[in-house]
Amino acid sequence: MRMPPRKKVGIKDVSREAQVAISTVSHVLNGTAPISAEVRTRVLDAARRLGYLAERQTKATITALHTVLLAVPDDALPENEINLFSWTVLNALTRECERRGVRLVPLAGGGPLTAKRIVEAAMEASADGILLINDDRRELLHGISNAGLLTVLINGEDQEMKVDSVAPGNRFAAQMATDWLISRGHREILHLTWEGRTTITRRQDGFIDAFRANNIPRSGAHVLQAAGYEPKMGEDAIAAWLKDNDGPGDVTAIFCAADNLALGAMRALTAAGLDIPGDISVMGFDGVALGELVSPALTTVDVPLNQMGPEALHLLERRVLANDSERAAQRLELGCKLVIRQSVAAPRT
Repeated sequence: MRMPPRKKVGIKDVSREAQVAISTVSHVLNGTAPISAEVRTRVLDAARRLGYLAERQTKATITALHTVLLAVPDDALPENEINLFSWTVLNALTRECERRGVRLVPLAGGGPLTAKRIVEAAMEASADGILLINDDRRELLHGISNAGLLTVLINGEDQEMKVDSVAPGNRFAAQMATDWLISRGHREILHLTWEGRTTITRRQDGFIDAFRANNIPRSGAHVLQAAGYEPKMGEDAIAAWLKDNDGPGDVTAIFCAADNLALGAMRALTAAGLDIPGDISVMGFDGVALGELVSPALTTVDVPLNQMGPEALHLLERRVLANDSERAAQRLELGCKLVIRQSVAAPRT
């Protein structure tokens, strides 16, 4: 026996179920006007019970986010060319929020980020969730997740998988870059890095992975720590390394954990009278715009900086719509690609 067709649920049904005006339901679902948290929750709950929410999600015609708190450490704020990475991520995130009508509230005031400060600011702003950039300290993530606030970490890694996160595929990308250097004939490679967060450690892991995968002795994988990620720190580290070793020795390529370090390394190598890439090759990681402006232009790993903010916003929205405290945290890693320019060549025989 044929079952009668299922009645199609519409916005009027949601209005009746939530006991609000049709225009209020429209504003909640489309993000076209500020609505109180209580009314908004009532509308979304009604739409979810009636199955209307799932239908709108399938058609991607719903905006579940109204207000998002943005938390960024002071040292990651894009004040100059050193922070082009953060500037690009924030710029793309801001544009996406404007496009979708999401109010982005920067965490006001200076000082270190603490869970207490972030939670209080989110509550005061009646934020639907939090976007945290470049800060994956365990105690910070513990405090935020324990408060029950929806959070997505951008360019970081929650090792305990308490919160959702979006980051480049750092380890795989670093291995891909080192594999390419090896395919060009390099067997003694220096990895210039710094004592950064887990994301930076993953790049060093990928560098080592490539030697193992290509059956090349681990002794050819050299690691040099700079004091930080700024160009001057990379320059100082390479200058000291050249002095200590009376030149580059057997090293034929330098793979840097950030473009900033690569730019500094190139300055130190040039000052020492070395030709790039004739005497030694240099490769970066990030793909910020300055890399193509230097001479020779920097070969690098291009990170999809413009995608991280929008993808984080999407993860946060899915978390709001799911309304499920038991939903497992997700880690989204974005693929990177090589940008081949003039700073790398095959080693001289």
